[in-house]
Amino acid sequence: MKFSNQEIIDLAKAWLILSIAFAVLLQGITFSTFANIFTSGFAAAALISAFTVGIGFLLHELSHKFLAQKYGCFAEFHSFDKMLYFALFISFFGFIFAAPGAVFIKGYVGIARNGKISAAGIIANLCLALLFLAIWIFTPFTTIAYYGFYINSWLALFNLIPIGNFDGVKVLQYSKKLYVLLAIVAGILMIVNSYISV
Repeated sequence: MKFSNQEIIDLAKAWLILSIAFAVLLQGITFSTFANIFTSGFAAAALISAFTVGIGFLLHELSHKFLAQKYGCFAEFHSFDKMLYFALFISFFGFIFAAPGAVFIKGYVGIARNGKISAAGIIANLCLALLFLAIWIFTPFTTIAYYGFYINSWLALFNLIPIGNFDGVKVLQYSKKLYVLLAIVAGILMIVNSYISV
């Protein structure tokens, strides 16, 4: 895969801000407890978030990029800075709406290829969620595994929202069966998440 300097900057920026936003969410920090950001507990959460969100975010976007380039198209990630700052802001209210950016594609792909490119990112998150679940079950690294499982399950389900320019719209246009299958798997993983803990 080929990357421009600006693309690398945008990927790093999105990774950093998303990691902080998820750390805020997972630590339950609000504007009234903002000082907790300067604690060692938050620092540890931010590192875990950077690892779990970082892998999930990067593989999601790079899966789009890889498949688009495989189809002979130009594909480059661009961050949505306003949406990144919005995600960070609302994380202090206890939830995340993350639309950090998108892989912009130039070249003809059609509905089928576009659907497959969009599904690739979701499938990457589902695979990572299952990997982190296995780590949670079979290793002592339960904290990292729990957050990795939760975040990647959530990212998969979130990206399946069938509105606007979300991946879910393109997958649904391509194949209703594939969309339902991915939604069921992501939904089941989110339910499983409610039964496990750190």
